Amino acid sequence: MQSADTTKQPTGLALYNSAADAACRRVIASYSTSFGWSSNLLGREVRQHIANIYALVRVADEIVDGAAAQAAAAGGAIVPAQALDSYEQSVYRAFTDGFATDLVVHAFARTANLCGFGKDLVEPFFASMRADLSASEHDEESFHRYVYGSAEVVGLMCLAVFLRFGRGQRSYTTDQKAQLVAGARALGSAFQQVNFLRDLAADFNALGRSYFPNVRPDNFDTAIRDHLVAQIDSELAVARASLALLPADCSKAVAAALLMFEELNRKIAATPANRLIVERIRVSNPRKLLILVRAITGRNVTSATAVRGELND
Repeated sequence: MQSADTTKQPTGLALYNSAADAACRRVIASYSTSFGWSSNLLGREVRQHIANIYALVRVADEIVDGAAAQAAAAGGAIVPAQALDSYEQSVYRAFTDGFATDLVVHAFARTANLCGFGKDLVEPFFASMRADLSASEHDEESFHRYVYGSAEVVGLMCLAVFLRFGRGQRSYTTDQKAQLVAGARALGSAFQQVNFLRDLAADFNALGRSYFPNVRPDNFDTAIRDHLVAQIDSELAVARASLALLPADCSKAVAAALLMFEELNRKIAATPANRLIVERIRVSNPRKLLILVRAITGRNVTSATAVRGELND
């Protein structure tokens, strides 16, 4: 998106929109390597709206997991649950007001209004964030509800952006729309579950959480690891099948993100279970660069077996 010309009009909504967008770009640059690098492959307008979504998600996560808790521990008066409630309500007000004093909320609401999503996706997201403040373990039902709200709806928000602002989009049949929705949800779910697996140590030891049902430090073993890795692989396959339907300036970025998380899942599969509960697994930056090249050139995006073979070269 082009920056507003402030030489003739040094204030106003256009300038405020531009400042809000810039704030969201700063958030994604500060917090994410894999997602940030992948998003650079998006068309400019699409990239900005994805940053607006990511920034709001990131701030909400800090309320329940990071900065807010540390501020409270340092003697601050913030109560994370109250802060989260207030943040959620500010989003809903921005939907109707078309303005928010919080730059990230303002940018997110503008994106949501332009792309046609609202409380239907935002409410489940905040419900999942709220669960992080109280739930330490999940059963099957609460796990799926949590993953839907924390990740699948984010995938659906991103899909709405792709279809609204992506270049080269075309009319979709009912079946194709269903496939795109299934792919967006599957990719969000796979990303979240990979993060759960690689953050087992922090979740278990620092936060006292167990996201996967019936998975604890004292019973996590090779069989459980392999089951979870296979579960993630199956969701990545669903997401991969929808790549060709995405607009031209969106598909490579999504492919890059998919390949990065597939590589991370592969590394998790090769890591002994007793190491996964004490250390965080990551993909090196040179490896990420190689994956970006694969996505840019369109090589090995549709075949998981071929991807693994190329990355092992």
